[in-house]
Amino acid sequence: MVTWKDFFMQRRRWASKTIYYDDKRVLVTLAFVYLFNTLFIVLIIVSFYNPFYFWLFIFYWLLKTIIEIPFVASVANFYNEKKLILYFPLFQPLHIFYTICVGVLSQLGKYEWKGRRVR
Repeated sequence: MVTWKDFFMQRRRWASKTIYYDDKRVLVTLAFVYLFNTLFIVLIIVSFYNPFYFWLFIFYWLLKTIIEIPFVASVANFYNEKKLILYFPLFQPLHIFYTICVGVLSQLGKYEWKGRRVR
């Protein structure tokens, strides 16, 4: 997408279709990813009350990064952008926030796609 708005709207459109998928395994996987990302927000909030949860947040952040690195590395390699892998761990919080926001907003209200208001 050319602009961040277009990118965001495209992702909302894609995510809005998930409730219509016939393959329940895909729905379960998407629900797991969404809940896993939501866990990060919960851990940050409860870490204000108990520091143990901050360390659990760090552990899950590292786990998420380790799990996703092979996929991201293969995509970066395909696009000849291997140097960008160094930034991947730093952008994990943004990705977590983005996943949660797009997931919620895709099921609420209307969005614009190719000049049309959808839903």
